[in-house]
Amino acid sequence: MQRLQDRVAVITGAGSGIGLATARRFAEEGAKVVCVDLDEPSGAKAADEVGGLFVKADVTSEDDVVRMFQTAFDAYGSVDIAFNNAGISPPDDDSILETGLDAWRRVQEVNLTSVYLCCKHVIPYMRRQGKGSIINTASFVAVMGSATSQISYTASKGGVLAMSRELGVQFAREGIRVNALCPGPVNTPLLQELFAKDPERAQRRLVHIPVGRFAEATEIAAAVAFLASDDASFITGSEFLVDGGISGAYVTPL
Repeated sequence: MQRLQDRVAVITGAGSGIGLATARRFAEEGAKVVCVDLDEPSGAKAADEVGGLFVKADVTSEDDVVRMFQTAFDAYGSVDIAFNNAGISPPDDDSILETGLDAWRRVQEVNLTSVYLCCKHVIPYMRRQGKGSIINTASFVAVMGSATSQISYTASKGGVLAMSRELGVQFAREGIRVNALCPGPVNTPLLQELFAKDPERAQRRLVHIPVGRFAEATEIAAAVAFLASDDASFITGSEFLVDGGISGAYVTPL
């Protein structure tokens, strides 16, 4: 499929995991891909692989966010798709009883404030064009509670979901679609590192997935490509769950 032929896509957190898988998928579908990452080696490698452009940026810095979209526009003449995907899940973000204020603020800055900044500064490009698709990475934890909490992560993703819904409504008649992607647990280096340290915690999560496994990054990328394409032309302001059935389950199958 070439649903994204010649469209310009900016992906944050493009150096690994869901971001990297999406960069590959977008390129396969014909997009011109701008890979944004704070990690220069992995971000540059991703851009080289997909024949795109690398921009090193700290998505919590407003100046960097302004620069990354300007760079994309200067290079390719438009910004058609923004996949605001960069995020962190550090080990010091735990139960509310254990998580300190510094850890709370750091996660909020990377996971929520960065999405606010990316939306704020890409929407003007899309308004001038009269069209665009924004996909913000939230999580299934934005719609469910967990007894093994990462309190700031969960709160940040709830914020992404609420903000995406409002922006999707606000700019719908200007041709700009905004959706919140809500993945279940994904087999990425971030999850592998987290669960390698605590296998019991991993098993507590796995048992609740009706499909019986974690997602692969390519499966999430396929959902992002759909939301970015005209196949999703009537979808905006949505919580787009790709969670293996977690949010629909009362009990999982034996």
